[in-house]
Amino acid sequence: MSVAAAHAAAPSASVTSTATTSGDPFRHDWTAAEALALFDQPFSDLIHAAQTVHRRHFDPNAVEIATLLSVKTGGCPEDCKYCPQSAHYDTAVGRERLLPLDEVIAAARAAKANGASRFCMGAAWRSPRDRDLDAIVAMIAAVRAEGLETCVTAGMLTAAQAARLAAAGLDFYNHNVDTSPEFYGAIITTRTYQDRLDTLGHVRAAGIAVCSGGIVGMGESRRDRAGMLVTLANLPRHPESVPVNRLVRAPGTPLATADAIDPFELVRTIAVARLMMPASVVRLSAGREDMDDGIQALCFLAGANSIFHGEKLLTTPNARPDADRVLFERLGLTARREAAR
Repeated sequence: MSVAAAHAAAPSASVTSTATTSGDPFRHDWTAAEALALFDQPFSDLIHAAQTVHRRHFDPNAVEIATLLSVKTGGCPEDCKYCPQSAHYDTAVGRERLLPLDEVIAAARAAKANGASRFCMGAAWRSPRDRDLDAIVAMIAAVRAEGLETCVTAGMLTAAQAARLAAAGLDFYNHNVDTSPEFYGAIITTRTYQDRLDTLGHVRAAGIAVCSGGIVGMGESRRDRAGMLVTLANLPRHPESVPVNRLVRAPGTPLATADAIDPFELVRTIAVARLMMPASVVRLSAGREDMDDGIQALCFLAGANSIFHGEKLLTTPNARPDADRVLFERLGLTARREAAR
């Protein structure tokens, strides 16, 4: 498929519109060949088409600011080859207990003071026990009371657990598919791709907004990056948030010595995500700490309109808040406040 054809397939809407809950005008029948054809377009053509579609649905100069806090760190039984929190690998990350509520509230207040509109809480569980959710529910209530959107990532959920989080007022649940179905087994063996899709289904059925994306730079091919986006775009409803992470090569993990991905390939991934999921918020996520300003600017031009703000993402470093403020000023960007629901 040409960029022009993808552009034509993306319906017009106001700059504040988001994915619809009924009468969804967007495609959910993408093929891997179509997605790969978008990746293969000349760079300038691809970026122009993505920016054009982006402007149909969003203010191109507004970027959502989110903060991510690890509320339960380390000791995860999963064997994700990129993750320093996995108990399978000898990393510098130790096992820690769930954070006390007052520390979470203090972090949420600091995040809001630094311009964040969404506060994300991550717990290193394969899947939470029902009693684990008691503390998470209290955190959700406390963070919402501070006037922030709430997001949780805590592993696989049952339908009943998703319903409980929905009843607590959770706005978003993050559960990434990570990569394509074909490459997934080379990265994770302790849960299946279908396990991830089942959790996304439970979250959607409970009425919680979905945050789901993946990681680039794990040794996957361009076809795998296309396949990951096909999985997300062909869900019954597009995720409201699509984080695109560049691998942070954590010492002690099997991917610590992986080859760095070409930064223009990251930009292409964001552009194709924007074309395939026109009204989703696309987050330029992990891996920004050593990304130069020019590449970040290209990512925003390609359709990224969300970042994580703060010096740490769970256990990995992130771009400094003061550096983000300077970059926003140089590019004329402002913080996006409206909810992506």
